[in-house]
Amino acid sequence: MKTPNNTSASIVTRNMSDFTPETGNVYESIAIISKRANQLSIKLKEELNSKLAEFATTVDNLEEVFENREQIEISKHYERLPKPTNLAIEEFLEGKVYHSTPEQEAEKNA
Repeated sequence: MKTPNNTSASIVTRNMSDFTPETGNVYESIAIISKRANQLSIKLKEELNSKLAEFATTVDNLEEVFENREQIEISKHYERLPKPTNLAIEEFLEGKVYHSTPEQEAEKNA
């Protein structure tokens, strides 16, 4: 889906029928998207925390607290990234998300 240049990707109106071809159920599709968004969010948070951990100090004196330019740039970079929900929606609509139900797994194993 192409968004106009002046519109944020987070406020694009989505056609709910676009979510049904894969699963046949809008609610199931939304549940899959939300689980994928949660996975992406956790991954991004772990990445950010590991990069910011390099700047952590063991002393908590107020005099020793200073603004680190690199730390600020890393934080700004992660703030500018697309939101995990938007990434998950795009992945789902492009067919890049693998999902299965317990019933499907049982049929494969039988």
